[in-house]
Amino acid sequence: MIAISPEKAKYLRETVEKHRMSFDLLSDAGNQIARRYGLVYTVGADLRKVYLHKWGIDLPKFNGDDSWTLPIPARFVIDQTGQIRWTQADPDYTRRPEPAETVEALQALPNS
Repeated sequence: MIAISPEKAKYLRETVEKHRMSFDLLSDAGNQIARRYGLVYTVGADLRKVYLHKWGIDLPKFNGDDSWTLPIPARFVIDQTGQIRWTQADPDYTRRPEPAETVEALQALPNS
C-alpha cells in the first residue's frame, strides 16, 4: 500500500513521523500522477484566503509550486498487471469509503 500527495518530500516525512504511518507516502510533484487520473482541481481565490488565514495552510509552500491545485481524494486497488480493479473518488473530501471496503477489494484480487 502507498499514499501519494502533492506535498514536498520534507513535509511528507514530517507527516509520516507525526502519524506513525506504516506505509509509504510518495510525493507527486505538480500533481502529475493525479492529473493523469483526472483528479486535479484548482482551489478558488476565496478558498485560498480560508486556507491561508483561517487554517494556516500555505499550499505553494507545502507543494512547492504556485498552482493552488489539489487532488481529489481517491483510492485505487491495482493488480500486479497494472489493471485497476477497484476505485473510489469523491470531490467531497469528507465522503470516503470505510477502510474495510478497501481491504475487501484487496482480498478479492486473484492470488491475494
